Amino acid sequence: RMRFTGKQSPLALGLLFIVACAPESSTPDRPNVLLIVADDLGYADLGAFGSDIATPNIDALAQEGVLFTGFHTAPSCAPTRSMLLTGNNNHVAGMGAQGTSLDIPGYEGHLSDRVAPLPRVLQEAGYHTYTVGKWHLGGAIEHGPQAAGFERSFSLLPGAGSHFSSVGFYEGGSVYRENGVEVPWPEGAYSTELYTDRLIDFIDAGRSDGRPFFAFAAYTSPHWPLQVPEEYLDMYAGRFDQGYDRLREQRLESLKAAGIIPQASELPPRNDAITRWEELTAEEQRVESREMELYASMVTNLDDHVGRLTSYLKETGQYENTLIVFMADNGAAGEDFYGSGQYSEYLQGHYDNAYENMGRPGSWVSYGPRWAEASSAPFSRHKTYSREGGTAAPMIVAGVGVSRSGAIDRAYLTVMDIAPTVIEVAGAAYPSDGSVRPMLGESAATYLGGGTGPVHDEEYVTTLYHGGRAFVRQGKWKLVTLDAPFSESGFQLYDIEADPGEAHDLTEADPIRYAAMLELWREQRELLGIVPLEEIRSR
Repeated sequence: RMRFTGKQSPLALGLLFIVACAPESSTPDRPNVLLIVADDLGYADLGAFGSDIATPNIDALAQEGVLFTGFHTAPSCAPTRSMLLTGNNNHVAGMGAQGTSLDIPGYEGHLSDRVAPLPRVLQEAGYHTYTVGKWHLGGAIEHGPQAAGFERSFSLLPGAGSHFSSVGFYEGGSVYRENGVEVPWPEGAYSTELYTDRLIDFIDAGRSDGRPFFAFAAYTSPHWPLQVPEEYLDMYAGRFDQGYDRLREQRLESLKAAGIIPQASELPPRNDAITRWEELTAEEQRVESREMELYASMVTNLDDHVGRLTSYLKETGQYENTLIVFMADNGAAGEDFYGSGQYSEYLQGHYDNAYENMGRPGSWVSYGPRWAEASSAPFSRHKTYSREGGTAAPMIVAGVGVSRSGAIDRAYLTVMDIAPTVIEVAGAAYPSDGSVRPMLGESAATYLGGGTGPVHDEEYVTTLYHGGRAFVRQGKWKLVTLDAPFSESGFQLYDIEADPGEAHDLTEADPIRYAAMLELWREQRELLGIVPLEEIRSR
């Protein structure tokens, strides 16, 4: 909820004074905002989080600002993006189910009229607004980036595509629009480089009028397919031959060494659905190792382009007046559409995953749940799950308005907090006339500026339902389902502070707390309009 109170930071109050007393064209001191989202990046896979994957540019942001270890998103791409750009629950924002569009509140499949998108709020406050990369919030023109308030855009409309072409993972290919007009994929281009080029062009073209910018770099890396330019193909050759079981153990220790998790942290029980590394054949191990090598190469390539963005801002004198947020959109990705599912026949008919071709433009490689669970250490499961492995994500905040440098912060923050934070820092105002629902996220601007009070108190509630899985969290308590389809009988109770791996279900040990959390879930369902798809389909 956005509130202008006496608790606002000196930075925010100063910005409000500037906005109130001067025309927008003469307010160059209002900060720029660069929001960078990595797609399907695992919690444990950045150098700043202890990983051996090279990410020096992202690590530098952590050294200049604050690394948040308790940041949480939705468990999948589209619901996270809806929450990120609205400061609200995914059902309120219209993205109750990724890939589903129904004439039912909560399941519109695009940003609903119950929210005011962040770029529109900033645009109305005089900001330039730009986005590149994945949109995933509706394919129709009236639901695209322009309608949400982005002045300039170059966007992939669906959730994934080849990083080298417009060929997608289903018949018809991927669709790209530039400023609302469908455009072809530039021949020979690689996604992360192209998106960076476009964003720099957008920012550069708007510099002359002195207005600040909000730039949303929605990268599609390291989301499958795992493809990289030629010079990155063998960057990590042989690095992961020890296998995913050993890497999972190593990631736990490297997180501890980096100060990301407490020294007493333990791995949750191993997922028995995953074949043990030593039970694979030598050829299976060779292919599996290659998958992780390619993923790591994509992460380093992404870091190189983050470095291009920050270098551009420094070279043009804009860096010192820019707030930078780097985050991942959910847990590590366990999907393998090439190997099974509704898209496998199409993918196997259009792509070649022979070992020698893996990582090249004509392949469609994923690293599956095996490596995803290593990348999600020390948590349980991965993307699409409402467990911590699906919703705990890395976040780094640096730049103007951030009072600390090189700090590791364990505060609980959610993706819904980013919109109200940016709005406050920008001196903008979210509509309060009743035309839209109030934001559920809370501004962290004062906290970033040195405030001592928490962003969320112990009574703050986070609720989510998606893909047959749900959770409600209040303070340290979390009620969560593991398996779809959704059923209240599947809820388990965890103390997330004491047991972040969700290994010890307290349902029977604390029946009073369990009953209270179950009642809280029911209240939240009513408040947010959450009607699980299972109930809709059974009508």
